[in-house]
Amino acid sequence: MQPARWTGVAGAAAVLALGVGLSATPHPAATPAEAPAAAAAPAAATVRLPPANGQLDYQLGGAYRPASTVAVLVRDRTAAPVAGTYGVCYVNGFQTQAQEKRWWTSKHPDLLLRTATGRLVQDPDWPGEYLLDSSTASRRRAIAGVMGTWFRGCAAKGFQGVEADNLDSWTRSGRRLTRAHNQALATLLTQRAHAEGLAIAQKNAAELAPVGRSQLGFDFAIAEECQVYDECGAYTATYGRQVYEVEYTDNDLAAYRTACQERGATTSVVLRDRDLVRAGDPGYVYKHC
Repeated sequence: MQPARWTGVAGAAAVLALGVGLSATPHPAATPAEAPAAAAAPAAATVRLPPANGQLDYQLGGAYRPASTVAVLVRDRTAAPVAGTYGVCYVNGFQTQAQEKRWWTSKHPDLLLRTATGRLVQDPDWPGEYLLDSSTASRRRAIAGVMGTWFRGCAAKGFQGVEADNLDSWTRSGRRLTRAHNQALATLLTQRAHAEGLAIAQKNAAELAPVGRSQLGFDFAIAEECQVYDECGAYTATYGRQVYEVEYTDNDLAAYRTACQERGATTSVVLRDRDLVRAGDPGYVYKHC
């Protein structure tokens, strides 16, 4: 399934540059040394996890003052966390943000997935988002280097966790990427986050939830529309009460009501408008169980 995602509001000027030059190579499968089973377990002793069943606010369309009851606040990496909340820093870990295409093509053209004719592979549902090429060990290391720099910036701002979006980009790659490629990259990203003292969320990709903590190294989960797609149990089986669920208003609102009835007492469930606009803007919706 193709979940809802936010394409960002920050300009490319806010992006940190990290120069990496790589030559084009074929697209082999992940090497055994990078297989997910080799990933270290989450560094629980050195990272702080979000409060279990803490009320979530998902502010990716622009920052605004959260309610005093909000405990877990997700904002873009170009924004700042809010004192008194557990701050989660949003980073597009497996694709580009639409407004950052020029930065990627000028700084890291070899890290973008391409067709046999050299055309960039675009997310079919999110125009302007281009897939990162996780198909080789060298490219995965380079992508993790870029993300590691961004994670370091998140930590310096005071965020305590990070959310790396588009873990399931292989499903939109036209078979140019595999699950193994993205799992191998995910292990590098979790290691980078932990090295910066940040917990890291598995974002969507319910099919990877069974190995998300034990093999990939994720610490908690952020799940969009898991009630609609009957996926919530996959996340809670692995992450327990540290699942933070976002349902959207353009679906049948019965899904949100059912989610509240089934899990609202034990996990955080919120209802948001699809565009995640700021409080006070037209179309803004925010509810929680």
